[in-house]
Amino acid sequence: MFMAYAPPPSLTYGSRVRTQGKVAELRLELNNGGKKDKNYSAKKIALKKIVANMTMSNNDMVALFPDIISCMHIPNLEIKKMGFLYLVNYSRMRPEIAVKAIPVLENDMQDHNPLVRALALRTMSYVHVREFVEATVPIVKRLLSDNDPYVRKTAAFCVAKLYDHDRRMVEQSDLIDRLNSLLGDDNPTVVASALASLMDIWERSDAIKLTIDYNNASKMVAILADCSEWGQTYILEALMSYVPQESGEALLLAERIAPRLSHSNSAVVLTCIRVILYLMNYIADQKQISALCRKLSPPLVTLLAKGPEVQYLALRNALLILQRRPEVLRNDIRVFFCKYNDPIYVKVTKLELIFMLADENNIAEVLTELREYATEIDVHFVRKAVRAIGKLAIKIEPSARQCINLLLELVATKVTYIVQEATVVIRNIFRKYPNQYESIIGTLCENLDSLDEPEAKAAMVWVIGQYASRIENSDVLLEDFLDSFAEEPVDVQLALLTATVKLFIQRPTKGQELVPKVLKWATEETDNPDLRDRAYMYWRLLSTDINAAKEIVMGEKPAITAESERLDPQTLEEMCLNVGTLATVYLKPVQTVFRSARPRRLHDSPALQKEALPAGSGLSGFDEPKALSQLGMGGQPADIRNRGGVANANGGNLAQAVNDADAYFAGIGSQQMAAMHIHEQGDSFGGGGTEHGYVVNQNAPQQVFQPAQGMGSNGDLLIL
Repeated sequence: MFMAYAPPPSLTYGSRVRTQGKVAELRLELNNGGKKDKNYSAKKIALKKIVANMTMSNNDMVALFPDIISCMHIPNLEIKKMGFLYLVNYSRMRPEIAVKAIPVLENDMQDHNPLVRALALRTMSYVHVREFVEATVPIVKRLLSDNDPYVRKTAAFCVAKLYDHDRRMVEQSDLIDRLNSLLGDDNPTVVASALASLMDIWERSDAIKLTIDYNNASKMVAILADCSEWGQTYILEALMSYVPQESGEALLLAERIAPRLSHSNSAVVLTCIRVILYLMNYIADQKQISALCRKLSPPLVTLLAKGPEVQYLALRNALLILQRRPEVLRNDIRVFFCKYNDPIYVKVTKLELIFMLADENNIAEVLTELREYATEIDVHFVRKAVRAIGKLAIKIEPSARQCINLLLELVATKVTYIVQEATVVIRNIFRKYPNQYESIIGTLCENLDSLDEPEAKAAMVWVIGQYASRIENSDVLLEDFLDSFAEEPVDVQLALLTATVKLFIQRPTKGQELVPKVLKWATEETDNPDLRDRAYMYWRLLSTDINAAKEIVMGEKPAITAESERLDPQTLEEMCLNVGTLATVYLKPVQTVFRSARPRRLHDSPALQKEALPAGSGLSGFDEPKALSQLGMGGQPADIRNRGGVANANGGNLAQAVNDADAYFAGIGSQQMAAMHIHEQGDSFGGGGTEHGYVVNQNAPQQVFQPAQGMGSNGDLLIL
C-alpha cells in the first residue's frame, strides 16, 4: 500500500530559511565595497548574480528592490543597465516601490552621455505602470528634439511603446504630430525609426491613416543607402502606403529601389521584392514590367544559397510570385533541382516549383530529374514525385505519353507506395484523355494486390467501373473489392457504389446480381448519409428510366486540369502585398495567421492597371463571382432537369416523388430486378444511343482536383 508523502514542516521551514539567507547574502554583497571599491566591482558581481537568478524566474529577488534602486544612482553604465533590467522585470510585482525609481530615471535623462539618456528613456517607457506612463509623455516630447540622433531614435520607438500602453493618451497628445515631424530629420536612422514607429501605430489603430505622397516617398528612397539594414526594411515597408497617381511615378520609384535587391540581408531583399510587385500594378508599360520581372529573378536565386530556413521562405514566396508574374524565374528551373542534403520541406517546395516551371521545352530534363526523385528513400518525397509526373501528363498534353511511360516504368518496380500513387494519377490521366491510354489498364489490374490505401483503392475502383465494358472480368474484380465493403472507408464505399451501377449499365447480365446487393448494403446497413442518399438516388433512377440513368451516370465528365490548385485571385493579390511575411509561408491570408493584422488591398488611383489584375480581384473590372445559390455543383447552373420521371428540384411534385420512392423501396428481390427492366439479351442496352450530358455531383468521390481553399490545409500545391 502506497501513501502520499508530505514533507515535514521542518523541511519547508528550512528551504525558506535558505532562501532568506541567499537574499541576505546578496544584499550584503551589494552593499559591500565602500569607498575602497572605486570600480564598483563587488556591486557588479552581486548584480550579475541577481540578474542570473532573475533570469531563472526566481521571484525571491524582488525583496532586493530597495537596494537595487539605491544602486541606480551610481554613475556607472554597466550597473545602470543591470539595475534598469531589474526594474523592468519586477516593476509590475511591486509598483509602489518601483515608483521610487522615477526620480532616478528623470535625473539620468539629464545626463550628458546620450547612451545614459537613451537607456533611461527606454527603461521608463517599458515599465507598464500608470505613474511611469504618465511621467514618460513630457520627457518623450522633449527628447524627440534632443541634439543627439541616438536619443531621438530611441524617443521615436518609445512613442510606439507608449501607444501600446495607452492609445487614448497618445492620440490626445501631440506625440504623433511630433513623430511626423521627425520624418524631415537630417539623420537617416532617425527617419527610419520614426517610420517604423508610425507603421506600428498605424497597424494597431483604426483612427489613424498613414498616407505618403510622391515627394515624401522620393525623400525616403534617397536616404535608403545611408540607413542600416533594418532601417532600409522599415523604409521599404512604409513605401507600401504610397499610392502612385501616375504610371511614371511608380516606374521611377521601382527603378530607384531596385539596387536594394542585391543587399546581403534577406529581409531587405524580400521587402524590396514586395514593394516592386506592388508598384507593378500601377505601371502601364508592359516592357518595363517585363524588365522589372527579370530583375526579380537573380535575388530569389541568390537566397537559395543561404541556410535552409531562408531557402524555404524564398521558395514559398516564389510560389506566390510565379502565380502572379509567371515571367519571373521562367528560365531558372535548374536552380530548383533538389540536392541530396536538402531538408524534406525544402525538397517538397522545390518540387512544386519544378512543376510550375515545367513546359514542353524542358519536360525531358524534368522527367529525368523526377525519375531520380521517385527512387529515393524518403517515402513522402517519392509519393510527391510520382504525383508530379502524373500532373505533368495532364498539364503538358504533347508530353503525356512520355509521362505515362515513366509511370509504367515506376509501376514495374512493384514498390507498394509507388504503385498506389501511380494508380491515383493514372485515374486522373484517364479523366483528362478519355479513350487514349486505356491499354495500360491491364498493367494496373495486375497490381491490385498492392492497393491497401483508400485513395488508391477508390482510384482503381473508378477505373474498373468506368471501363467495365473493356475489362473482361470486371465483375469479378469488383466482387473482390465488395467482399470488404462494410469495412472500407466511405470514399471507397462511394466509389464501389458508383462503379457497381456503371457495371450494371454497361453489362447488365454481369451486374444484375451485384446491384441490388450493393444498394441494399448502402441503404440499410450504413450510417453515412452521403452514401445512403446516393444509393437511394441510383435506386430510384435505375427503376424509373434506364436510358436516363445511362445518360447521367456514364455521361461526359467535367474537364480536368492541373492548374486548379492556384489561389483565388483576391487572395493572390493580398498575398503578393505580404511577400516576405509569415503569411506567405502558410500561403494563407494574413488575417488567418495574425488576427490583429491589417488587411492589405490595392488602392484605387488613375494609374492602377485594373485590366491587368487577375479576374475576380476586387479592382480588376471583371464581374464578381456569382452567389453560391445561383450555381449548381461543379459550377453548372442549378437547374435540375426533370428527366424520365426524376422529380424536378425547382418545383416538381416532391410529395409524389417521395410516395413513388416509398412504394418502390417496399419491393425487394425479383420485383427490384423487374423494375430495373433487366433483359437477358447480352451486355448492352437496346438502341445504343450516344452519350451526352452529365450531372457533376455523381462524380464527387472521383473528382481529384478540388477547388483550392488557401492552397489546402497545409499550403501544398501538389495535393490532388
